[in-house]
Amino acid sequence: MNSIIKIICIASSLTLATGVVAEPALKDVFKNDFLVGAALNPSQFGESNVSEAALVKRQFNTITPENVLKWGLVHPEPGRFDFTPADRYVAFGETNQMFIIGHTLIWHQQTPAWVFQDEQGKPVSREVLLARMREHISSVMGRYRGRIKGWDVVNEAVEENGSLRKSPWLKIIGEDFLVTAYQFAHEADPQAQLYYNDYGLENPTKRAGAIALVKKLQAAGVTLTGVGLQGHYRLDAKFPTTQAVDDTIADFTKLGLKVMITELDVDVLPPANISLSAEVSTQFKAETRLNPFIQGLPDAIQQQLAQRYAALFAVFLKHRDAVARVTFWGVTDEASWLNNWPVRGRTSYPLVFDRNCQPKPAFQAIIGSAQPKTPRASE
Repeated sequence: MNSIIKIICIASSLTLATGVVAEPALKDVFKNDFLVGAALNPSQFGESNVSEAALVKRQFNTITPENVLKWGLVHPEPGRFDFTPADRYVAFGETNQMFIIGHTLIWHQQTPAWVFQDEQGKPVSREVLLARMREHISSVMGRYRGRIKGWDVVNEAVEENGSLRKSPWLKIIGEDFLVTAYQFAHEADPQAQLYYNDYGLENPTKRAGAIALVKKLQAAGVTLTGVGLQGHYRLDAKFPTTQAVDDTIADFTKLGLKVMITELDVDVLPPANISLSAEVSTQFKAETRLNPFIQGLPDAIQQQLAQRYAALFAVFLKHRDAVARVTFWGVTDEASWLNNWPVRGRTSYPLVFDRNCQPKPAFQAIIGSAQPKTPRASE
């Protein structure tokens, strides 16, 4: 029995009177390094899922909403906003003294068609779309001004080849939709931290495009606090390599920005294709070979996952002067989006808490990565 499994066995035997495993808290272990958080769904921040809500409170000091602040849910029709789920999300964060993130204002996905169309279904003018953008950002950010501390203003605006994504935002408004979005966001809440968020920036070509975008934003004088690296990684240490993760953090740090790992998970299932894209519209047909762990994750894969997470956190800790936050994209394996993307109905195991809210070997490996530490430059 290796040391990681021994630690798990010991931790599993230490149970509180409530029956909750007395594992260390990630927010405490890394309190001098960076915030540690998770993306939440309504059952968690609404506390109907009592176990997962308790796990969030115990482990994390920052939260991100999976969906409730995306345009399609919070602003589904012209002139109509539905803030009820988002209000619950923000209240949960405030009650538990967490750093609250808003995700996301401007995206090519989960934005209703009406935003880009007139009553005849034709593309609206640049002026109309700019007005709709301003109304949305002002209304959503304005409601939570001073309460939501950081916002993913623009999400996934760069293609794999480094060019700007040919989204309706770009086609109708032009390249300056990016600068304008950040200007509107800063007007709505001058104290909020504003981020650019994207996946696959470990790919040097895409990263170069994102760096060029950031430089244009900086040259335009917009407020940009940091860049979110989504961190949708694979178990295979080549996709991406830890060196690529290291280089990506370093490159954005050179631009004077904070770096957030915003949507961290590690896919242990066989890839449906060779692409490293996290484009949510991608879907593949279900095949038995793509869902091999229905009965549980083999110990050998558990250990690979633990090693992968330990190596990634070692990189995050190396850059802890620049890395402000590490957020897992989900709380437990049960809640992960990877159960249904890019193949629906799979049984996935990408996070560090299992379907029973228990810590996996990967959790203990992350805890172990915190020691020893390289001293900060100021220490």
